[in-house]
Formats: sequence, C-alpha cells, structure tokens
Amino acid sequence: MAASEHRCVGCGFRVKSLFIQYSPGNIRLMKCGNCKEVADEYIECERMIIFIDLILHRPKVYRHVLYNAINPETVSIQHLLWKLVFAYLLLDSYRSLLLRRTDDGSSFFDSSVLISIKVLIGVLSANAAFIFSFAIVAKGLLNEVSRGREIMLGICISSYFKIFLLAMLVWEFPMSVIFIVDVLVLTSNSMALKVMTESTMTRCIAVCLIAHLVRSLVGQIFEPTIFSQFGSLMQYLSYLFRTV
Repeated sequence: MAASEHRCVGCGFRVKSLFIQYSPGNIRLMKCGNCKEVADEYIECERMIIFIDLILHRPKVYRHVLYNAINPETVSIQHLLWKLVFAYLLLDSYRSLLLRRTDDGSSFFDSSVLISIKVLIGVLSANAAFIFSFAIVAKGLLNEVSRGREIMLGICISSYFKIFLLAMLVWEFPMSVIFIVDVLVLTSNSMALKVMTESTMTRCIAVCLIAHLVRSLVGQIFEPTIFSQFGSLMQYLSYLFRTV
C-alpha cells in the first residue's frame, strides 16, 4: 500500500499513477499497461456506488479500496490499523452483549460492570486467537509472512459489515441477523485476502474460516451464551459451510 503500489482494479497490475490532474475537477484517468483498460474507474464514482459494489463483493472495488483509496503520504497505515482494531473491539463487545441480552432476556443497558468486564476479556481473547490463528494458517496455506501488517489492515477494512450491528440499537431484529453479519464478514475477509494475495478463493476461504472458527470457539470459553451446547455449535458450523 505504498505510493507506488497503486493497482489496476481489473487485472491487479501495478501502475505508477491512476490519473493526471490538469486543473481542479479536470482529470484524465490513466490506462493500465497490462490490460489496456482504465486503471481505476472508481475514482470518478460516488461513494454510494462504491459501497454497493463492496456489498456485492466485486473484486474490482476491493482493489480500489485496499490499494488505491488510501494515500500513505497523508494517512498513517499503523494509526489507521489501530483505530480500526479499537472500533471493531467495541463492535464485538456490543455483539456479545446483544447475544447475552437475547440469551437471558435482560436489557442491553442493564449490564453490570462485572458483566461488561467479562465480555471485554472474552472479546480481547477471541480476537487475539483470531490474529494468531489467521497468521499461522495464512503462513501455511498462502505462504504470506512479509506483508502481515498490510494483510491485517485489509482484513480490518473488509470487516465493515460489523457496522450493521449498530442498527440493532434502533430496530428490533431476530438473533439470526447477528450470524448473517458474521457470515458476510467471513466472505468479505475472504475476498479481500484473495485480492491481496492473488491466491485461489478456496484457500482464502479456508484461511478465514479456520480463523473465524477459532475466534468463535475461544469466545465461547469466556462467554458461553448461545453456543453453550455442542449441538448448537454444530448447527452454527453447518450453517457457515452451507452459506460459504
């Protein structure tokens, strides 16, 4: 994701520049030297179109977001990574509280300090397990070691589906929505990993699936809510495999 790491959204070939600016608001998009197509047509697209294509899991828009949308000269990659990690830890804590509320029927705002601390410890442990398992499996299946920070940033960015959990603050949704969001995060992570590593989709899904399963299992050790019974866990795993 360095300044020279711009990519063609169509073929993934490295390009030196994406556009030439003649005056404010007057630009000419550059073509890729490999496929001879416009390197990044999303530069002129509205954010809503980019967001819709992200939901549709289009590889082109993932290349745009992961390689071309972030300018390392103005944005610190490390600071951005830590901000995303902190935000997703809060969202994961909220997810755990939602599951606890559904499990015992209590209100989200009735959670005690002790319960909140327990949830936070569980979330931290589960995410640590996710990072370690992801690194080990990615090294074994994809042989990706040197770009660990960049790949982890891509995984964080592609976990944007977690934001939809905030809608449950306003509207009542069935608990299945939480698991649908989990599956969408899994598939989005797999697409981001495929775009960044140029590996097969099968291997990328395997890496992300294993990491997410380890994360779920560790989370249940600290917060045994909906998956406290082995049968429920098997139903959840079966649902994940059918969806993927």
